[in-house]
Amino acid sequence: MYNYLDPPYWTGWPKRQKELAGDIQRAINGEYSAILCYEELSKRAKTQAEMEQILEIQQDEKRHYKEFISIYKKLTGSNPVPKVTEECPKQYRKGLHAAFKDEQDTVDFYLEIAEKTDDPYIMRTFQRAAADEQNHAVWFLYFLNSAYSGRYLRQTADFGAEGAINAASLTVPQMLTYAMQDEYLAQTRYNIILEKFGQIRTFSRIKEAEKRHIAALQPFFSQYGVPIPPDTSGMYATVPKTLKDAYAAGVKGEIDNIAMYDKFLTYNLPVDMQFVFTQLRNASFNHLAAFERGLARHY
Repeated sequence: MYNYLDPPYWTGWPKRQKELAGDIQRAINGEYSAILCYEELSKRAKTQAEMEQILEIQQDEKRHYKEFISIYKKLTGSNPVPKVTEECPKQYRKGLHAAFKDEQDTVDFYLEIAEKTDDPYIMRTFQRAAADEQNHAVWFLYFLNSAYSGRYLRQTADFGAEGAINAASLTVPQMLTYAMQDEYLAQTRYNIILEKFGQIRTFSRIKEAEKRHIAALQPFFSQYGVPIPPDTSGMYATVPKTLKDAYAAGVKGEIDNIAMYDKFLTYNLPVDMQFVFTQLRNASFNHLAAFERGLARHY
């Protein structure tokens, strides 16, 4: 590893190494903040299983924290001073959402750190930490999903995103089938909502986006010799009673969709498929934010 122990530690450092040390300090602060926040979230968990899983995630963060401090000390010859950089929301669901978003952002940040160094140990440490953070994000999405499930039950245990999430393992044909089924389900859900409540711009706009998602997935079916599944989504979509329920349905649908693509991206996929799955997942983040704004207006 790099070891700049001859004082003065920072004098004459290459700009790249100063940035690396600064990024690691930021990573330490993030882990420190997460450790404290997850302690609070675990106390508000709805079930014993949720509490135990959040504490297990916290153990991963504590391990990252110790590893990053060790790297920082070897890089700079000094001890970092951790500080809380993000407040932990007091409301449980908001805390889960903040944790999910932070974990997703952290994945990209840690991979960027890994790319900035040619030290194999630092690279491997942050790549492993990024994989952990991705797994944490999926868990927080699952908890968010549970928080919304009482409002809108799709009963799709073996269909679309929930089928993918519940699967013990996945092949490429299964991923494509589940993804297409979930896009069908979104289209059907929005058709039902627009028919019942009129041309609400949010639902109309996202419905058109979902059509583009279907178009993006279609070439892979012929490329990999996978038959395009029939659209049986009408068997699974239900009619929301109120507009608030409609927005809640949109929120839950996007949470499921993101969790599905996150799970797909843990596999070693062809580059073109990985790119498309990443783009579709990122689009769902925008849709989720739009539906959450709509839901907040109806509380």
